[in-house]
Amino acid sequence: MPENPFRRNFLSRMAGLGIAGAALGADASAQSAPAAGGEFRLPEYACAQDYRSLKQSSFDRTGGNADRWVIEPGETKEVFAAAGPGVVTHIWFTISAQGRDHLKELVLRMYWDGNAKPSVETPVGDFFGLNLGQYFVYQSAFLNCSSIKAMNCYFAMPFRQSARIVVSNEGSARVGAFYSNIDYQLVPALPQRALYFHAQYRQATPNVAAQFAAGAPKLNLEGRQNYVYVETRGTGQLMGVTLGTLQNRDGWMGEGDDMIFIDDETAPAITGTGSEDYFNGAWDFGGRDGAVPFAHLYNGAPFIANPELAGGRYCLYRWHADNPVTFTKYLKHSMEHGHANDRADCFYSVAYWYQTRPYTDFPALPPVRDRIPALKPTP
Repeated sequence: MPENPFRRNFLSRMAGLGIAGAALGADASAQSAPAAGGEFRLPEYACAQDYRSLKQSSFDRTGGNADRWVIEPGETKEVFAAAGPGVVTHIWFTISAQGRDHLKELVLRMYWDGNAKPSVETPVGDFFGLNLGQYFVYQSAFLNCSSIKAMNCYFAMPFRQSARIVVSNEGSARVGAFYSNIDYQLVPALPQRALYFHAQYRQATPNVAAQFAAGAPKLNLEGRQNYVYVETRGTGQLMGVTLGTLQNRDGWMGEGDDMIFIDDETAPAITGTGSEDYFNGAWDFGGRDGAVPFAHLYNGAPFIANPELAGGRYCLYRWHADNPVTFTKYLKHSMEHGHANDRADCFYSVAYWYQTRPYTDFPALPPVRDRIPALKPTP
């Protein structure tokens, strides 16, 4: 069968940012097939590269074994700083802290090319998909939590002039051991098409349930009162979301359609069929008595506790790496909370996307006390 030139070009573009292996590693045998013109094409990792591999970590500068940082309450620790051009390829953190809510109290911020405001701003736990402040083991294409409490990120994060990553302790207890390893590459130049990585935290505690007159149909075609994962202006592409849900009453928390507004603020360009469908599960993830956690390459519900009951918890993720959602002027990614927004559960989310310019017009991060998941019963 003749080789698909679009596929070949796509792989070469991905490899240029060092992410083809992570996303498409299972296809190594296909990469070894003869290329057009008879030239034998090797996997990218077997070819000469023009980048310099480096790492910045929390290693003990005295040569001892205290390979960690202490972060006091109110302190901000710079965990990475580099001049470009380059690409952050992997972030690994593990934490020992006195505060039981440290995954919500510690805030991760990333700054590209000297911007005064961050393009990434999210509690540490939420950034790694632990949106309810609890550790659990799972694996996905871009994020995972390994045994025990080892958090990993594999998003490629290009920068042209500089990159700076900091962690702030907004809690009242000291963090006695913050371990960090951040792998990156310095390159001669980035492709002109290279985009800047973004991640933004949002929450609704709780969502406001829509009210309908008795007997009236529950309709919501325009996305009014939807939960909003991200709203941004510019040109780029959406990569996905993580979401933690805390149920405030019994019943299935889903049935909320995903609605994505692309370059038009008045109507969604994409409308889905329900929350569990957006996360590529089905049938209430198994329901009250049969829910089974799952974690796949691009989608998962790796944490489910007390399903369909008040106090029930879900952590979910969906990656659009197979088809990033592109926008040229405007993007709003939203989802109903219940059918036509008829539920008032608590949502905690992070959206991940790329843009041509670092975008920093984020809403204010909620205070620590409001970020801690808490049951808020509703009728």
